[in-house]
Amino acid sequence: MTDINNHRWQFWIDRGGTFTDIVAQRPDGELLVHKLLSENPSRYTDAPIQGIRDILGLTADEAIPAEAIESIKMGTTVATNALLERAGDPTLLIITKGFGDALRIGYQHRPQIFAREIVLPEMLYDRVIEVNERYTAQGEELIPLQVDDTLKQSLQTAYDDGICACAIVFLHAYRYPTHELQIAELAREIGFTQISLSHQVSPLIKLVSRGDTTVVDAYLSPILRRYVNSFSQQLTCSIPLPSSTHP
Repeated sequence: MTDINNHRWQFWIDRGGTFTDIVAQRPDGELLVHKLLSENPSRYTDAPIQGIRDILGLTADEAIPAEAIESIKMGTTVATNALLERAGDPTLLIITKGFGDALRIGYQHRPQIFAREIVLPEMLYDRVIEVNERYTAQGEELIPLQVDDTLKQSLQTAYDDGICACAIVFLHAYRYPTHELQIAELAREIGFTQISLSHQVSPLIKLVSRGDTTVVDAYLSPILRRYVNSFSQQLTCSIPLPSSTHP
């Protein structure tokens, strides 16, 4: 095993679809490079964790010592792959009444102007709920937020059907987010675990651009969160925590 007592390592990890590349800096400043398959279930469950173990020279039954590591920074294609494969979480779009088709209509770009068959992109959201609310561009509350039993039941039905991620996109919310925040609280009470608000994710003036980005955030964030949690758990499980540590 590498002598790592009283030293601190740093790791920079690129977890790609095929290979995982790791650059590590030893405590003395020397850089090490390591490469391994991102998927190799017969040998390990997680490539970055295995790569760290390899670099530190740890055997299978040795724990990763927490005190030896200063930082771990990782980039991953987990979300990119999920987007390309359309493997994100089921997502609900909650949008201002009358704009339920706004993201589907988009900007009507025609890259092939003479194409006789227009193939529209697949939408990432599974369902749309329109909410009766409206701010003007100047911040006047034109239509107060209408939270009635029908809206509550629609949200509950979506959640009961297995949709736990929602993207909330209201007109002019990039400057006037009060209604988005109120619906987010309702969604949180129902049990939605991923709530993406357009004014937080992408505070753009244009509804379509803001909406598209917010939907992607709701669609992919749960996957990234699960991967990060899994990585952290594996790292923590590999580290013998001191008795004074509390959960």
